[in-house]
Amino acid sequence: MLRVKLSVVYALVLITVATGLAGCSSTPTDKTATMSPNELYADAKDAVSSGQFDKAIPLYEKLEARAAGTPLAQQAQLDKAYAQYRSSEPAQAIATLERFMKLHPASPALDYALYLKGIINFNDDLGMFSAVSRQDLSERDQKASKEAFESFKELVARFPKSRYTPDAAQRMNYIVSSLAQYEVHVARYYYKRGAYLAAVNRAQTAVADYRDVPALEEALFIIYKSYDALGMDKLRDDAKRVLESSYPGSEYLTKGAKSKDEPWWKVW
Repeated sequence: MLRVKLSVVYALVLITVATGLAGCSSTPTDKTATMSPNELYADAKDAVSSGQFDKAIPLYEKLEARAAGTPLAQQAQLDKAYAQYRSSEPAQAIATLERFMKLHPASPALDYALYLKGIINFNDDLGMFSAVSRQDLSERDQKASKEAFESFKELVARFPKSRYTPDAAQRMNYIVSSLAQYEVHVARYYYKRGAYLAAVNRAQTAVADYRDVPALEEALFIIYKSYDALGMDKLRDDAKRVLESSYPGSEYLTKGAKSKDEPWWKVW
């Protein structure tokens, strides 16, 4: 009797192990394996439309491989870059765009690739509290802004009639303004901490390097206030005279500050 029971147990163990091995050896079915390139593209577009960017990325990658050498594969690359950008993967998106531009230098979509690359750098992540803190482009590292400027500059120079050029030109102007404002932001930082000479030097950098940007008004005011704090009366009076001449009725001289509007770029 005992021998029979052991045989039954042994048989059950073998069945269990065999079933487990069979389960391990099976692989998930690739539902896209029998799909045509156009069907793949349609599925990827649907995923993007519904905000499922992480789902769209691998679909575009499969489409790139399956439709290699065709315009559809090129479109898949561009759309993948956009999906990567919207999936908070800016580095991967830029790498995809750079690969596209290297492989297809004569593509009719090159203007879009340059524009998207600029947009990705322009909207470089400000962090989860940016909407609350109202952080401006001038208050963060300028590397991404400078890279965005170069992409927009190339777009405007090479494709003056592109549909993306007017917006790129507007963003270039904003970037130049933000670069000047960054210098003023640093100068303000030094002034508030009593490092008046450092504040003067940084504000003078903005005045020397940029023209016709709003930040210069505050730069001159910081120079004026810093010289006043240092007891350098002649230089203080010279700075005030330039400020009054350049910006008659400046709010900085009457209120010590200037009202700020919501940055236009925050709608993007």
